[in-house]
Amino acid sequence: MNLDAIQAAIREAGFDGWLFYDHHHRDPIAAHMLGLDPKVHITRRWYYFVPAAGEPRKLVHRIEQGRLDSLPGIKSQYSSWQELHAGLDAMLGGAQRIAMQYSPNNAIMYVSMVDAGTVEFLRGLGKEIVSSADLVSQFEAVLGEEQIASHGVAQRAIDRIVAEGWQEMGRRLRRPAGGAGTLTEFDMVVWLSEAMRREGLVWESGPNVSANANSSDSHYEPTAEKSAPIAEGDFILIDIWGRVDRPDSVFYDITWTGVVGRGPSGREQHVFETVRTARDAAIAAVEQAFQAGRAICGYEGDDAARAVIQAAGFAEFFTHRTGHNIAHELHGPGAHLDNLETHDERRILPNTCFSVEPGVYLPEFGVRSEIDMLTAPGKAWVTGAVQRELVRI
Repeated sequence: MNLDAIQAAIREAGFDGWLFYDHHHRDPIAAHMLGLDPKVHITRRWYYFVPAAGEPRKLVHRIEQGRLDSLPGIKSQYSSWQELHAGLDAMLGGAQRIAMQYSPNNAIMYVSMVDAGTVEFLRGLGKEIVSSADLVSQFEAVLGEEQIASHGVAQRAIDRIVAEGWQEMGRRLRRPAGGAGTLTEFDMVVWLSEAMRREGLVWESGPNVSANANSSDSHYEPTAEKSAPIAEGDFILIDIWGRVDRPDSVFYDITWTGVVGRGPSGREQHVFETVRTARDAAIAAVEQAFQAGRAICGYEGDDAARAVIQAAGFAEFFTHRTGHNIAHELHGPGAHLDNLETHDERRILPNTCFSVEPGVYLPEFGVRSEIDMLTAPGKAWVTGAVQRELVRI
């Protein structure tokens, strides 16, 4: 924990302090930021207050009084609820505007960790509870040089694997001297997974390979027991993500689409071009904002992509946000490109990573085109290969 940096950020935001609170590991953000053991036994509430200036303060239960000993600051203890209430009042003192992992109306649920009762009690003390969402982004989503480099390692490996995967699909479907081969979605999931393991990558569930109508399900997951065949004439979507197997490495996450043994139909081409244009509109919105030194919020990137899809008449078929923050977690703690599922007013910060992945999901097939972007002061860029046309297998 960099106390000086946290206090400087609190002052810059115009807050009097930042109150961290946990019980039974309800707030993983607090544990990660403060460097606490995420597995230690916690059965009683603890509080850690970082004022805008001065020494931090702790409030812990007597039977778990050592839980915050790794952190700087003055420690107070409680046993009864009366002591807890008095201790909180004393801990916060004259501080009025206090940041917590809270979001008004649960608008940004990713940071909404504090229970309503705690917020009610603190308001009863005369405190104004404000959201720590932008502070969390600053300290949890901003990447270091080694993390950015790790994203590049994953990017190069996965881009290569996907290109080889399309070729492997064609080889398996057209085995020489034996006629057409048999292939399922899950066969390709296994092939992609083995290729990623050889590259030293790790990932969460997936990857996903979807044929025809299955590509209309944006979170479809084929399994050994439930998997469609892949054959000539099919429409295919590949969604794949992974990171280097080391602490604090950053994910790379992409989606490509293609057709097997034929050119795309007019409708497939039209939908792909619409999604591609929407993707590029969101990319341009972010690039232009960073080049101009203008702050841009997550919802603005979503608006740019969604406007294209809406103008093309496919608004009802774009059923998810345009993108998500990427860090050591696939869906990271920073700003998402979202003005559908949430109105994400968090700023897209320099040295952060996120996906841009608009999609149109018709009943017979779905198109998503996903790339990742990185930002730095004065610039933003796409980190890997960019699909310009539907792949022909």
